Amino acid sequence: MSVLALAACSGSDGGSGGGDDNAGINTNTAVNIAWNQPMSSFNGESITGNATANNIITYMANSRFNDYNLDLELVQDESFGTYEKVSDDPLTIKYTYADTAKWSDGVQAGPADLLLEWAAQSGKFNTVAPETNEEGEVTNEEAVTAGVYFDAANPAVALITETPEIEDNSITLVYSKPFADWETAIDNNLPAHIVAQRALGIEDPEEATEALVTAIQDNDTAALSKISKVWSDDWNFASLPEDEDLLVTSGPYTITEFVEEQYLTLTANENYEGDKTPVFEQVTVRYNGDPMAQVQALQNGEVDLISPQSTADVLTALEAIDGLEVETNVEGTYEHVDLQQGNGGPFDPATYGGDAEKAKAIRQAFLKTIPREQIVENLIKPLNPDAEVRNSFTQVPGSPMYDGIVEANGQADQYGEVDIAGAQALLQQAGVTTPVQVRMLFDPNNTRRQNTFELIKGSAAEAGFDVVPYTVQTDWGTDLSNATTFYDAALFGWQSTSTAVTEPDANYRTAATNNYFGYSNPEVDALFDELQTETDPAEQERILGEVEKHLVDDAFGVTIYQHPGITAYNPEKITNVQKLGIAPTIFYGFWEWSAGDAATQDAGE
Repeated sequence: MSVLALAACSGSDGGSGGGDDNAGINTNTAVNIAWNQPMSSFNGESITGNATANNIITYMANSRFNDYNLDLELVQDESFGTYEKVSDDPLTIKYTYADTAKWSDGVQAGPADLLLEWAAQSGKFNTVAPETNEEGEVTNEEAVTAGVYFDAANPAVALITETPEIEDNSITLVYSKPFADWETAIDNNLPAHIVAQRALGIEDPEEATEALVTAIQDNDTAALSKISKVWSDDWNFASLPEDEDLLVTSGPYTITEFVEEQYLTLTANENYEGDKTPVFEQVTVRYNGDPMAQVQALQNGEVDLISPQSTADVLTALEAIDGLEVETNVEGTYEHVDLQQGNGGPFDPATYGGDAEKAKAIRQAFLKTIPREQIVENLIKPLNPDAEVRNSFTQVPGSPMYDGIVEANGQADQYGEVDIAGAQALLQQAGVTTPVQVRMLFDPNNTRRQNTFELIKGSAAEAGFDVVPYTVQTDWGTDLSNATTFYDAALFGWQSTSTAVTEPDANYRTAATNNYFGYSNPEVDALFDELQTETDPAEQERILGEVEKHLVDDAFGVTIYQHPGITAYNPEKITNVQKLGIAPTIFYGFWEWSAGDAATQDAGE
């Protein structure tokens, strides 16, 4: 039975009455939206929490200094705050919070909130990092408890080496060198006063905030140790927490219901004073990873808007349902396989006594078996006849830099066709006993990924690999970030969150936010250092081409295809759905949605 079918019906508060309130919200409206993966963390800036499933919720619940519009241009939200570049040398940015920037508990948002994010994401204060065994258990718990560890690694924020200065409701950040993508480097996230109250045991929010600022300014290790643990851990929850402080938000919505693995309900924030007034009183996100189950739920009226991972069967089923709006597109997500190089598995040099060349040969052998053309032909072309294998780790096919970078990286030459004989030869030269077992992590509820897995398994078996599905421990998205444990290969999609040229930095730099795989190449790190300050598109292309050449030569993984997209909704419940090519996709512009007549609820429904 599908999760969506088991979810409780979302109703408005019995005392809400009808019609519009003074803020322009229709207090009798609700919309239900299907999504494939549950939220697992409300801290989307942490390594653990950095996932689209989390960030679509924070997008609606929290305010930011800027967001992308439909033309992928950054637009400041002046009702929350503004920023300005006050100097190029050194690069200096001043952020100023608006008087209307408020947390949902009534506390004013302010510079301490951004100071906390700088402290967390810069890495400046970290004194220790967790170490895990093969079971994923932390083996240095005592050291972690005593030290400072913020679960974050943002190369851009690390360029802000000096403590930002606070003046009134402004904070000024000075970069140690020019940085091309400074507008997307840092933004508001968690409430500093709540972090401080929980970490330092100070009840008054103003006093707690002052204590947090002082701890950061004075590099107070004892206080920062507590602050870092609260920031890293306390907002990781998969159901409604008992402590309502963890539900304090700065944007149009707050979380009011959250049933694990079933649904999450957002309700309009009555203390919100910004410009993005929500249209719907309630937005419920219902979770189901099965695309056909989402189609059935839409047909049954259990949800009103879906954007499942598309297959030919999904598209056919949607087009057969009367009264729906169905749209297809190419998304900003690309499918790929990454190999785990730090878990003691078949692709880790440590398995072979530190023999890096042997481990690389086995990685190369496995990548030679992945039937990329067959995957695209069988699974993607029925949806998009023009689909092609994607051969870049950083660029979308058709984008200005794509052809040049593909020519530079050599992926099409190395892994353009399945090469079973070549894979067998590499395994023989490496002297390993076959079959070599490879545990592959993927979403077990996703039909297209199940089909992709079967194609990879069958092809790899011909060369001497036994590819088995990794048994999910919590949920596959959370397990993905358990970087040194359990799985050997990961099949998933990266969803772009910005147009920043430095965005891939977080995926491939040593120990960066999205580098879950133990990959480290000092030359790649140096190239990303160079990219941070480069503004010439031709030089940016050269740098990214060299980065990708290293990724191919190091057998990091392979890219497969750009995701075909499909969106369907019931126009009697919701209209003006505007899907963005990057995250937050279908949730973009929620304040511009229109509620249909059928979106109105009877009180207590």
